[in-house]
Amino acid sequence: MKDREALRIDAAPIDPLNSAEGFGGFLPMIIIAAAGGAVLFGLLASGSGEPLLLTVIALLAMFGTFMLFAFAAGHLRFGARVVPGDLLKAAMDAGDEPQIIAEADGTILYANAAVETVLGPHEAGPFSALEASLSGDAAGTQAFFRLTRAAERGETRREDVRLRLGAGRKSSWARIMVRPFSSPEGVSDFGSRRQRLVSWHITDVTSEKSREAQHIDRLEASLAAFDAMPAGFMWVSADGAIVYVNAAFEHWLGYPSGGLRARSLGLAELAGGEGLRLLKHMAAVQDADQRIIDLDLTRQDGRIVALTLLVEPIGEQAEQGFTITAINRQTTGLVDRGQQDVRASQFFQSAPFGIAALDAEGRIANCNTAFMRMVLDGKPAQDVLAAEALGRTAESEERVLIDAGLGEALAGRGNIQPIEITAGENKQFTRRIYMSPLAAVQGGAAAALYVMDATEQKALEGRVAQAQKMEAVGNLAGGIAHDFNNVLTAIIGFSDLLLQTHRPSDPAYRDIKNIQSAAYRAAALVKGLLGFSRKQTQQVSVFNVGDLASDMMPVLKTQVGEKIDLKLQAERDLWYVRADSDQLYQVILNLVRNARDAMPNGGKLRVNTRNVSERESQKMRDVVGFAPGEYVLVEVADTGTGMVPEVMAKIFEPFFTTKGVGKGTGLGLASVYGIVKQSGGFIQPESEVGKGTTFKVFLPRHFVEESEDVATSLSPALISTKKQLNAADLTGTGRVLLVEDEVEVRQFAVRALKRQGYQVIEAADGLEALDLMAENEGKIDIVVSDVVMPEMDGPALFKELRKRNPSIKVIFVSGYPNEAFRESMGSDDFAFLPKPFSLPQLAAKVKEELAK
Repeated sequence: MKDREALRIDAAPIDPLNSAEGFGGFLPMIIIAAAGGAVLFGLLASGSGEPLLLTVIALLAMFGTFMLFAFAAGHLRFGARVVPGDLLKAAMDAGDEPQIIAEADGTILYANAAVETVLGPHEAGPFSALEASLSGDAAGTQAFFRLTRAAERGETRREDVRLRLGAGRKSSWARIMVRPFSSPEGVSDFGSRRQRLVSWHITDVTSEKSREAQHIDRLEASLAAFDAMPAGFMWVSADGAIVYVNAAFEHWLGYPSGGLRARSLGLAELAGGEGLRLLKHMAAVQDADQRIIDLDLTRQDGRIVALTLLVEPIGEQAEQGFTITAINRQTTGLVDRGQQDVRASQFFQSAPFGIAALDAEGRIANCNTAFMRMVLDGKPAQDVLAAEALGRTAESEERVLIDAGLGEALAGRGNIQPIEITAGENKQFTRRIYMSPLAAVQGGAAAALYVMDATEQKALEGRVAQAQKMEAVGNLAGGIAHDFNNVLTAIIGFSDLLLQTHRPSDPAYRDIKNIQSAAYRAAALVKGLLGFSRKQTQQVSVFNVGDLASDMMPVLKTQVGEKIDLKLQAERDLWYVRADSDQLYQVILNLVRNARDAMPNGGKLRVNTRNVSERESQKMRDVVGFAPGEYVLVEVADTGTGMVPEVMAKIFEPFFTTKGVGKGTGLGLASVYGIVKQSGGFIQPESEVGKGTTFKVFLPRHFVEESEDVATSLSPALISTKKQLNAADLTGTGRVLLVEDEVEVRQFAVRALKRQGYQVIEAADGLEALDLMAENEGKIDIVVSDVVMPEMDGPALFKELRKRNPSIKVIFVSGYPNEAFRESMGSDDFAFLPKPFSLPQLAAKVKEELAK
């Protein structure tokens, strides 16, 4: 704070508009009168102004009469002018409470007389005097610091501090209030701009604090009487904090006298969170009989103590807190109960499942805390009809079963089938109810209810059913896709042959291109089905996901357009992954396209890649299907429309789409899901309506061995995007053995290879191929074989061929993944061409392998 000599409030300047008030108004009047007299004498001297003179005299007479009446009525007065500033200063100086007006930086503009009277004189100014009165009190010094910070920030603040005043350092309590305000325009030192000022107001609250201390002393004296009681007493605030507990209660809980209060524990640490919620609900119940409960509390040593609790609201409002009066059922003689009854009560209350006893009318006579929590969300259930309690959030069909089951149980009939009901405010829980009749005893319970939590079991059953459905659809899709690939290979292949015999100007050329284009679209659908079924052909390699995402940015920017702000953030030193880079390219591309479609009016799209440590992944250990470990995370986040939970539950199902007719196949996210799963990864979607969607793809970290190659080139899909396949020279020479059981595919492949200059020997299956190899021993340069064939499949043929000729070159063609038979054969010394393929692709692959 900066002190300077306190300034007094100056008198207000003369206001010309009010110059008629006070002595300052006489001078203008004299001047006006003198001017009028000069004009009057001039007219008299001229001799021609007699009519005008009479008019002036009449007007003056009227003015004089008006002035006399105004003075008599009090509307006109003569005297010294009263300045508002002087009035304000006089009022503040006459006050007994110190007041200071200062700038925000602490420069004092005014201090009234009470400042020096109360705080005493100080050569450095009032603030220094105030600070000196707080010396020696750490709490007071901290309070003064908070007040000065509030003054600098323009905030209102109040602090109660203890002042030590005078030579004897007499102690007193003061309440210091800091309140900001703005100076009038034109009064500040900065011209017309309004200046921010601060008002400091100091009020003596010593008597108020004294009354508070006396009230606390009386309260403590009253509470001390509870320590001698044989019953426990506890005062709990609305937030569950223990405000007071007597010595008997502390002793039962294993704490020394005052030990529990010193630790500032909450009731939840003694009764658990569910116990605290139950007691809060009980405090709000009007009927006192329903505010009594047997409850076990946890002692300091971890053991439990069985207590009977009476809950009472404070001031008849549970929002203000409640009190607990407790009786120890094990040590006191106030309750006549045998040891066996005590143990039964403990078992009843501590059971992890809900138990309730019903009277003959179907009302709940007694129940444990688990029943209240699981059925009534922690509210008391005594004397409530069981049908109402169980059917509170149940569906209509469930209520019918509840009524029928209760009727059977109360009638004494057994073998009642369990009933599942929905519970919870949002119907998010599933409870399984077991009903059992009890032997008729006069005045005893007529039936018993047992409640089990089946939420996790139902969720698991749903997940298993969904997984089985997805697996069944995947198997079906994979089987259909294999047959489709053979058909599409023939269509695409023969289209290529026809295009080579037609010029672009021919009328049939366009029809052939349309047929081929439709076949390629069908091939894309088949590829999506295979991706979903996790049976897509994989060309696995070790690569850096960050490099792949960076190389994709030009393609992705073209896809999203100019309205969307696309940015990539790749973490340095990213771990390697082992997957199919072409498939991962499709995953990222599909997710980015979906994000684009979710932002028709533009937005922000982020593609992030980073490492996820095993420790970080432990946070997701409760996510179904996720195994903690080390992962590389690919995250695609948009600010689009988001998805509702109903849509989120179906996004990975094949043929499910929210897009319009003709705008989506419904296989995009399905294939993404399948590719990620086939790669050993995990995909997690997160979405909020109106805020956007984030897809997180977790790929397992791959540890590169010394002998293992790391791919540094782009994915095949990215290469084909940047540069189309060069078909300038696909001709070659050599003898090819073509093994294919599908006649159309075999015919196309034979014609395609022969047109490129190869000699082709064809076989319909593996056995025929072995016979032809024997007939042409040493004359076959390369074998092109299907994988799935009758009698002898491709892998079996491969092993026999290698026995006879270890150096023979082999190309497998198939729509199924090659990983399985690569592992089964224990070798990868062969090439692979996925179906469907075109004429140039087949010719290029054969030429490539022969050139090795």
